[in-house]
Amino acid sequence: MPPKKTAKTSNLSKDELLHFYREMLLIRRFEEKAGQLYGMGQIGGFCHLYIGQEAVVVGLEAVTKEGDKRLTSYRDHGHMLACGMDAKGVMAELTGREGGYSRGKGGSMHMFSKERHFYGGHGIVGAQVPIGAGLALSDKYRGNDNVTFTYFGDGAANQGQVYETYNMAQLWSLPVVFVIENNQYAMGTSVQRSTKSPSLWERGAAYGIAGEAVDGMDVLAVKAAGEKAVAHCRAGKGPYILEMMTYRYRGHSMSDPAKYRTRDEVQKMRDERDAIDHVRELLLQGKHASEDDLKAIDKDIKAVVNEAAEFAKESPEPDLSELYTDIYADQAPQNA
Repeated sequence: MPPKKTAKTSNLSKDELLHFYREMLLIRRFEEKAGQLYGMGQIGGFCHLYIGQEAVVVGLEAVTKEGDKRLTSYRDHGHMLACGMDAKGVMAELTGREGGYSRGKGGSMHMFSKERHFYGGHGIVGAQVPIGAGLALSDKYRGNDNVTFTYFGDGAANQGQVYETYNMAQLWSLPVVFVIENNQYAMGTSVQRSTKSPSLWERGAAYGIAGEAVDGMDVLAVKAAGEKAVAHCRAGKGPYILEMMTYRYRGHSMSDPAKYRTRDEVQKMRDERDAIDHVRELLLQGKHASEDDLKAIDKDIKAVVNEAAEFAKESPEPDLSELYTDIYADQAPQNA
């Protein structure tokens, strides 16, 4: 894990810091509530929480523009919220309700938002990587400067389809940012035990892909690296790899007791490297906000999350007719 960095508050915008704080706190509180609902049996199937990794997606969303696309794997609730998807629709989908983004049929791993250019949520490890390159290919074909952010983890980084995608992305100079969310443990095996590579981003060098490792627990460092990666892609220079050195506080999924690491290790990360606490300190040190201001923000965020949970509980389950919808894409006649 990279050493902790302290940003200079004089170079930071108050509004930017407050935005980062709100967005990361929303993800944290939403995921905590999702964990509670799962424990109560209101969320079925699998549930992978993003707690601890909030700085990665919040920092990168800060460098996007309208038309940019994003997709990820199953630890995806944070990505949905960060790109502007409504907390009520996300929570309703988690609980399998009609008011959810995929009308209750996608659940945690398979919800989409065409309006927000969010293309999943994919349950097959690494499968989203070639899909992301395909989305980038569509933008290159159209001749715009949009960028696709393709997120995957350190476990997926060992999948063969990732390297096939690297090859094609560089060969065709596709505008895709490959974001490796290296949370250290994949499904439960540490990086040290699963790979001999000193870093994951450097594997792209075999294909001529530029990249770097980033302190994924520092939202400001993430944003700075994101700006560099996006500029590279928008300039037509091909793909870029960002290896975000981050850390998940919870198990791989809600069913994971995480016995492969000690509680002291997790607590040490919480105490010394927490991304939200880092921004909180910057706000207080720079006199951009008071303790009461931050408590008020937390109160507002909790209200948003509680409202989302209530909306999910009150939303009806999908009608049986939904079994027959969204099976085939509507296709206009070729001569239309």
